[in-house]
Amino acid sequence: MSKTLPALPDAAALGALQRRTIWVLALGQVLGGLAFGATVSVGAILAARVSGDEAFSGWATASVTLGTAATAVPLAALARRHGRRPALAVGMLVALVGVGLVVTAVAVWAFPLLVVGFLLIGAGQAANLQSRFAAADLATDTSRARDLSIVVWATTLGAVLGPNLVGPGEAIGGVLGMPQLTGAYVFTVLTQGAGIVLYLVFLRPDPLTVAQRVTAHHAASGARLAHPDRPAAARYAMLAIAGAHAVMVSVMAMTPVHLEHAGATIEIIGLTISLHIAGMYALSPVFGILADKLGRLPVIILGQIVLVAAMLTAALGQYSTAAVTVALILLGLGWSATTVAGATLLTEASAEDRRTRRQGHNDLIMSFVGGVGAILAGLVLAWIGYGGLALTALAVIAVVVVCAPLGRTHRRAPIDAGPNTPAA
Repeated sequence: MSKTLPALPDAAALGALQRRTIWVLALGQVLGGLAFGATVSVGAILAARVSGDEAFSGWATASVTLGTAATAVPLAALARRHGRRPALAVGMLVALVGVGLVVTAVAVWAFPLLVVGFLLIGAGQAANLQSRFAAADLATDTSRARDLSIVVWATTLGAVLGPNLVGPGEAIGGVLGMPQLTGAYVFTVLTQGAGIVLYLVFLRPDPLTVAQRVTAHHAASGARLAHPDRPAAARYAMLAIAGAHAVMVSVMAMTPVHLEHAGATIEIIGLTISLHIAGMYALSPVFGILADKLGRLPVIILGQIVLVAAMLTAALGQYSTAAVTVALILLGLGWSATTVAGATLLTEASAEDRRTRRQGHNDLIMSFVGGVGAILAGLVLAWIGYGGLALTALAVIAVVVVCAPLGRTHRRAPIDAGPNTPAA
């Protein structure tokens, strides 16, 4: 006796669900961005102080990114089995535990415990990264990059405000008796907690679960796959995203230390990181629209051009706070263009049954190379300085550009193809 396929929502209902999902994910990214911005702005300084050696200053960002890498695949597997909602909530919950360990480590002057805390905080970043793919679960080909970019853009508000909460956080931390420079983590706890409640309560029905039902329904009815598998293009998308992330993390992680050496105040450092993070997220919808209109690969190449401009500006203007700030803004813009277009290319180049697994592997790879890059960046900074670090990063960009032909897709799926296309 054959099973009757469960009824699916029609295209209008799926479209409404997609719009609601985007709003929930966008608000979650605002909350996650607040937490991430506060972490990045003081992490390198805390690592240098607790370790007693500036060569270890990159370990804060490195630990966060390595923690992101370690949790990316497990969270993707959890999403594949149970949906995006529990995966996002679990990632943010693990990050809360990490925040507690960081504050404790600074209080007792324990560098290994500090590293473990930052590793666990990386799970929150893994959840933030997974949100952009959640935005694509129910999207169509004509709007996939735009929908993904809207969720990326939503990080802007939280990420820009986050580093500027260091001052108010210090005041609150002083009242609470917290160690110096850890007061901003009060905001991290509040925003991460709110994000967990948001996902558990409002991300219903789960977008990935619904998308999996639609795919299974189409497969059972004999419908053609909307996106045949293109492994070469998927691998190139991973390469482009990982390369841009390695460049961004390496240079960004060393900027607070470089500016502190140059005599910049903590407020100036916070402002510079805020503007950098604004560059990462504020124009992402523009890059999403461009990727939908011009194609994914041209926007990836545009991102590499902007990254080259950022590295040259950083190298030539390393002794100018204004020039370093401009370089950090360009660095964020190049990262944004590459990440939005690359994530869209990865999604479309992966058949439905391989998509979530590859998305997890992508986040693992990009976070791993970012973590390694941050560790090496501290050594490079001590060896040849900030300008030398920027010029060294050009080699990574060159690899992404040379391999660009691999990102070409040989056949474009129909423009209305996507999970929210009703079954025939």
